This record gives sequence, C-alpha cells and structure tokens, in this order.
Amino acid sequence: MTDTILFDVQDDIVIITINRPKQLNSINGAVRSGLLEAWERFEQTPELKVAILTGAGEKAFCAGMDLKEAADTMLGVPPRDFIPIVGDSVTVTKPIIAAVNGYAYAGGWLFAQMCDLCIASENAVFGITEAKVGRGMPWAAPLGNMIPPRIMMELLLTGDSLPARRALEIGFVNKVLPSDELLPEAITMAKKIAANAPLTVKAAKELVYMSSEMGRSAALRAAYHLFEPVYRSEDALEGPRAFGEKRAPKWQGK
Repeated sequence: MTDTILFDVQDDIVIITINRPKQLNSINGAVRSGLLEAWERFEQTPELKVAILTGAGEKAFCAGMDLKEAADTMLGVPPRDFIPIVGDSVTVTKPIIAAVNGYAYAGGWLFAQMCDLCIASENAVFGITEAKVGRGMPWAAPLGNMIPPRIMMELLLTGDSLPARRALEIGFVNKVLPSDELLPEAITMAKKIAANAPLTVKAAKELVYMSSEMGRSAALRAAYHLFEPVYRSEDALEGPRAFGEKRAPKWQGK
C-alpha cells in the first residue's frame, strides 16, 4: 500500500484509512488507485474477515472529489471504473463497515453508502453536494433502497447536508457515537462479525442486496438456493456441536 491509503491488519480485520487529512481526505488519483488495491487485497486474503473504512484526522471522513485535480485535468464524464465503488466496479463479498469521522460529502457520501454498515461520530456531516458544483451523482441510485424517496430528492436537489443524528433518523447510519468511541466501536462490531460463521455471513450480505432488487416471492425462492450450500457445509455441523460442547466454534468456511 501507499502512504495515501493505509492498510492496518489487526488479526482477522483490517482498517483501511484514507490518509490525506490536510486535503480533508478528498479523492485524487492516489486515493482511487490505493482503494482499488486495498479492496482487491482484502477480498483475496482469506484470513481477513471484515474491513473498516475511515479517514485520517478529526475533520473529515472524505470530502469528495479533489476539485482542483478535476479542474486541472478537465474531467468530463468519469468512466465507470473511475472510482472503485464496491458493488459496482469492484466486488467485495465480505462485510465492510464505514467509520465516518467528520465530513462525508459527495464521493465521501458514496463511500459511506457503498459500505454494508455505517457508524458515525457526533461531528459527522453527510451531503450529496454535486448540484452545487455542476457534477453528477449516478452512484446515488441505490440510495432509494436505503432512505425515503422524498428525503433522497431533497438531498440531491438542494445539496444540503445532514448532521449525524439526522442521518441516523432516516436510517442511513447504524449508530452515532462520540469521536473517541467511533473506531473502538467499529472494531468491536467488526470482531463480532468476524467471529461468526463465514459462509453464513457471506450469504447474509448477498441476501440483503438481492432482496432489495427483487420482489418478495422471487427473493424468497432465490434465498433458499443461496443458503442451501450453507446448510450443507461442515460449519453448519460445527456450530451446534460447539454449542453443545460449550466451546467456541472452529469455522472452516466450508
């Protein structure tokens, strides 16, 4: 990894940090390439079970695109893979938690949105600000499955920001905590997930996104197929066995 994206492995979890605090962790070429490398490394390392994405410093998680770089390069329509977006241009089958520690504007909102869980510090502020600078936000389309349509409309049309507590109220954020508790809570949450059966966790993540894109009956049919390999796995026998023997399960992921 580079100094721009930090990849801090702690046992079976990794903390991925956007490290441009003086630029409010804005997205430039180094951030884009570093995040792509980080997501690929996380996905391809079996020992790593959960990732936490955060920003360096106390002011910003990510303030969006580096507009100076965009102006200098005369950026037009960004290619589909311009920013490594999990669930779009990048596939990550393992859980990711966003630990939002300040401003999360535009691309910063995107990074929080693409993660599977999101916790925020009390000073976090969220905004989709593209309308204020004449840019686009096609990546916001999945947001309609996360928050009410009229809230989404207000955010996109006005470019106004939301404090962390309001983001919690509308269901975009899972928890809001004091700044000094944010990363410890993210690590605690990550370790809870990492301790669970990996096949079940992977299938559960896929279930959530699959069901948001399908009707009720189709999602139910697909879900039975999705979990059949989980039921047939060795871990499905190990879990009840460990419970009966009053010990921690030894997951094999098969």
